[in-house]
Amino acid sequence: MAAARAAAAVDAYQHNTLIRAAADHRSLLLAFRAMLREGVAADHFTFPFALKALAQAHHRSPPPCAAATATATTTLGCLHAQMVKSGHGANVYAASALVHAYVSRADAASARAVFDAARHRNVVTWTAMIAGHAAAGEAREAVALFREAVARGQEVNGITVAQVMGACAQSRDLESGRWVHATLRRWGVEPILLDVALATAVLHMYASCGGLDAAFEVFDKMPRRNEVSWNAMAEVCSRHGRQDKVLEVFPGMHSVGMKPDKVTWLSILRACTSKGAAGLGQGVHAYMEKTIGHRHVAVCTSLMDMYSKIGNARSALQIFQCLKRKDLMAWTSMIIGLAKHGHGKDAVQLFNQMQHGGVVPDHVAFVGVLTACSHAGMVDEARKYFDSMWNHYGIRPTIKHYGCMIDLFSRAGRLAEAEGMMQMMPIQPSVTMWGSMMNGCKVHGRADIAERVGRQVAELNPQFGAIYVIMSNIYAEIVLPSVQLLTLYVAWKERGSEVGYLIGHFSTGDGDDKHVFRWLKQQAGRPSELNLVGEPHHCRLIPAIATDDGHSPFSTVGAEDHCADGINRLPCIVTGFHRWEQAAADKSPAGGLAT
Repeated sequence: MAAARAAAAVDAYQHNTLIRAAADHRSLLLAFRAMLREGVAADHFTFPFALKALAQAHHRSPPPCAAATATATTTLGCLHAQMVKSGHGANVYAASALVHAYVSRADAASARAVFDAARHRNVVTWTAMIAGHAAAGEAREAVALFREAVARGQEVNGITVAQVMGACAQSRDLESGRWVHATLRRWGVEPILLDVALATAVLHMYASCGGLDAAFEVFDKMPRRNEVSWNAMAEVCSRHGRQDKVLEVFPGMHSVGMKPDKVTWLSILRACTSKGAAGLGQGVHAYMEKTIGHRHVAVCTSLMDMYSKIGNARSALQIFQCLKRKDLMAWTSMIIGLAKHGHGKDAVQLFNQMQHGGVVPDHVAFVGVLTACSHAGMVDEARKYFDSMWNHYGIRPTIKHYGCMIDLFSRAGRLAEAEGMMQMMPIQPSVTMWGSMMNGCKVHGRADIAERVGRQVAELNPQFGAIYVIMSNIYAEIVLPSVQLLTLYVAWKERGSEVGYLIGHFSTGDGDDKHVFRWLKQQAGRPSELNLVGEPHHCRLIPAIATDDGHSPFSTVGAEDHCADGINRLPCIVTGFHRWEQAAADKSPAGGLAT
């Protein structure tokens, strides 16, 4: 009998070894079925080995196809069924491995069912389930499970804490994160001093939840820092707009002999771009040339973007030309950089090279080439690219693409085409489009189109003050010499938004600033209408042009009504005063447009 048991143990050991060494789902399933076929009973090692191998094979393999996924699911189901059938479901190690296996398959619901049914749980079981909830985006469930573990007196380890800190960061739950940190301190454990990975998890939690000062404190107290902690700090500062702190990361790492990695470079270069820190950016570039060269396309693309945004397109192009492998992002970044700095024809040529090289453009690349065409006045080429978006690549034009075309037509003086595209496109025109067209009207002397477009803008967005400034300039430069009667439109601002309007009429001989300002103060001094404080610093008199029915195209006030009584019917305004403030926010001028 003893010999038989020994032989069985040897057989089980051999099969367990084969199962443990399985490299993929299929070989694992074959090894397990061979064990059953030979009549060898699974022992308490078999299922933990098999389930762990299954999880490792999943992470080790490339993204699985449908067939591989089905095989893995079948294998897991087979192991689960045999585990229950053989009575090993009560084994805490097998149950923990099963929870982990389901978690690795992103099946948090099945993992939770196994967890809830388990008679015994250890720290591995709890940690696996907390990680499963966090990975499934169920951060609140992960935090609640950790609280339950603490309430039951369950032992936790650094991995458990790191997982729950990640869940708190995911759900932006600063209160729970602080509670976890405080709980550990009550246990006499300071995670910041215990382990660099755990300290980084705490830092990430505070940063993600908005506790920037606490994140700085954690970072300063860390006795050791690795690349992950430095990168986490750089990410924290970047997310909160503290680019000055991001720029301290590179000197800090260099001072302790630590080499930045790809993630570090990306954070630093983004900060240099945001702050316009050309000097530091060039220093970083020189250091990169000596260390990593041009191996990382993403880093070089970020460097190109930095040079482009500080106006150094030549350096950006040199980096681009040094890249042995150019991806779509690198091509697009260079095309946009050239387009924005007046090298439209070069950008178009680069776009053509990209296409000939077999790189398929996306919607961002098309924004770049259309912008280049707009700046270079290449109308026909732009039309060709615009049409090819949908016809050749199946890319549906967005408001940015339409905006580029409107800007192109407006710059080229083809205002009828711009107006026609705005009327027929399937999306609502943006403020930028209207502005482009109005500027085109001004440059090309088309006051008639400007009036028509201006009325449409006033109806759609009466608070868009810039359109009235443009109309003011158009009238002043195009129509003013032939007009005798002038109308003053004034806007004032409160917290950056126009809140009301005034109107008065003057002849061309009344254009003296003091006369106008005196009239404005008289109007503003009416307590029943508005109380304005401050002094106007700029105003413009514009023509009160009458339409066929005797009314101004931008007002229901007729040109013959030389008084301010028509204010009750005034729908629009030309902005010109930026230092005026509304003293009483609850008062608006009689007849002014309500905001």
